[in-house]
Amino acid sequence: MKKEFKHEIKVYYEDTDMGGVVYYANYLKFLERARTEAINALGFSNTNLIKEYGIFIIVKSCKINFVKPARLEDKLIIYSKISSVKKVSFEMNQIIKLKKKILVEAEILLATVNKNGKLIRIPKVFTKKLIK
Repeated sequence: MKKEFKHEIKVYYEDTDMGGVVYYANYLKFLERARTEAINALGFSNTNLIKEYGIFIIVKSCKINFVKPARLEDKLIIYSKISSVKKVSFEMNQIIKLKKKILVEAEILLATVNKNGKLIRIPKVFTKKLIK
């Protein structure tokens, strides 16, 4: 079983529309923060991956299912799990929950590119951490 990462976020006024409901595009920001924290939990950072290995992690595609809305001051938990790793990409499944209720489900395909935007192989040291 792949390792699951957990990240907590509180919904602030700036995240919502006039009705106090989270604006749909802000879920992408929440998911990005959770992915960044998952990478940090593996002992890496985006800065480290760029400086030491010359790779940038980009979102190649995403599929999102909005199940229920989050609201102002909700305390959300984002669960992130790496579901597959290939030579130049890896997939992460993410779920945003409010207590035990699923609000958002996402499948994110991430790819590694160099500074010119060309796909490059994921460094072995990083791959090992992704598949553990």
